[in-house]
Amino acid sequence: MPISSGPDAIAALLQSIPIPRVVKIRQTFDRPIIADVEAVLHDRLRHSCVLEAIQPKTSIAVGIGSRGISNQPQIVRALIDQLKDRGASPFIFPAMGSHGGATAAGQQALLARMGITEQAMGAPVRATMDVVSMGTAENGLTAWFDAYAAAADGIVLVNRIKPHVSFRGKYESGLMKMVAIGLGKQKGAEACHQLGMERMLDNLVAMGRRALSTGKILFGVALLENAYHETCRIEAIPAHRIEEEEIALQAEAKRLEPRILFKRLDVLIIDEIGKNISGTGFDNNVVGRYHLPHMTSDGPFITRIAGLDITEASHGNGNGLGILDFTTLRAYRKFDFEETYPNSLTSTVPASAKIPMVLKTDRLAIQAAIKTCNIADFRNVRLGRIQNTLEAHRMEISENLITEARANPKMEIRSDAYEWEFNSEGNLW
Repeated sequence: MPISSGPDAIAALLQSIPIPRVVKIRQTFDRPIIADVEAVLHDRLRHSCVLEAIQPKTSIAVGIGSRGISNQPQIVRALIDQLKDRGASPFIFPAMGSHGGATAAGQQALLARMGITEQAMGAPVRATMDVVSMGTAENGLTAWFDAYAAAADGIVLVNRIKPHVSFRGKYESGLMKMVAIGLGKQKGAEACHQLGMERMLDNLVAMGRRALSTGKILFGVALLENAYHETCRIEAIPAHRIEEEEIALQAEAKRLEPRILFKRLDVLIIDEIGKNISGTGFDNNVVGRYHLPHMTSDGPFITRIAGLDITEASHGNGNGLGILDFTTLRAYRKFDFEETYPNSLTSTVPASAKIPMVLKTDRLAIQAAIKTCNIADFRNVRLGRIQNTLEAHRMEISENLITEARANPKMEIRSDAYEWEFNSEGNLW
C-alpha cells in the first residue's frame, strides 16, 4: 500500500473526530459447562456403544477440522486412547475441505497449530488432498472421501456443532457438514458450494446421506460450546443416527450462541479477526452482519465496523475483512492471498476476501468509522468494542450507553469511564 511522504490528507480530515470515553461491561449468557471433558467423553462413548464397532487390528481414521475448538486436543487424545484400548490402530487426518490453503502441508500445519500432532496425540497424522469417489448423491453430486480415510477400515469424525454464518437450516456447522464437505477435501467442498449458498443445505444433506450410506463412517463425536467458548456438551453418535440427532444439537447450539445485546450501534470496533475464531474471521451471527444477500439479521444493527488486526494463528488468512468497513495497515500487511483466496474460490463467495478501507493506525480507523456512521453529532456516537467474537461477553461501550446497559439484567457495568490510550504510532495499547 503506498504511503505518502508528504502531508497526510487522511489524518487531517479525521483528526478532529472525537473518540468517546468508554466503560467496561460484561454481558451474561446461559453458562452450562463440563468440568471434566475426558470423563464425559468416556461416559458418552460407553453409553452410546459406538466403540463396539471398533474391531482389533483395524485402522481407524479420525477426522479433525480446522477451527479453534475448546478442549479439542484433550478430547481427541482421549478418543485416540479409547480406540487403542479396543485394539485398533488410529490415525488422524484433516477433514477441513479447502482450508490451510487447500494443500496437504497447509492442513497438517493447521492441525499442528491447534496442538494436534503425532507426538501430542499418540497417533500418526496423515494429510493429503487426494480424494476417492464414494458414489453419486440423489441430487447428482459426487460424495468424496479423503484418500487415506477411504482406505481405512473405519472413519470417526470429531466436530463442534454451531450455527453457520452463510446459510440457515436444521444442519449448519457440525458433523453432517464435515461428512459432506470436510471429509471430501477441496473437491468435496467445491462440489457442495458450486451452486451457491442458497443450495447449501440441500447439497449438504444429499452428499452427507450418500457418504453415510457407504458404511465407512462409524460414529461422530459432537461438541457444543456455551457463549463463553467453553465445552458444555459432548455426544457420541452412531453414524446411522447422525442425521437425526444433529437437528436437536443444532437447535441447542443456536440457543447458546453469544450476541451483542444492544439492538443498535453506530460503530463496533473488533480488535482481531481470524480463521481460528470463525470461518469468516468473526462470527457474523454475533454482530448481525453477513456477506451474502440471502442472510437476514435479527440484530444487532451496526452502521460501521472496523477490524484492527488479523490473529497470528490465521497466518495471513484475512477472510472476513471484506465484510468490514475499515481496517488498519497492520492487518493489511498480514493479508496473504495464498492463504485467503482458496477458501473464497472454493466457496464461490468472494465478498469476504475483499479489502475494506485501510487506515494507517487504530486511531484513524476508529475515527473513520465514527465519521462515516451518519449521525449529526459525533459526540453522541453509540460505540462498542470487543476483542473478538469468541469474547463477546466482554465489551467496552461509550458512556452514552451506560443507562441502557444498566436497564438490561444481562449487562453489568464493570468500570468507571476512561479514555482509550494510544501509543506513539496511534495504535491502542
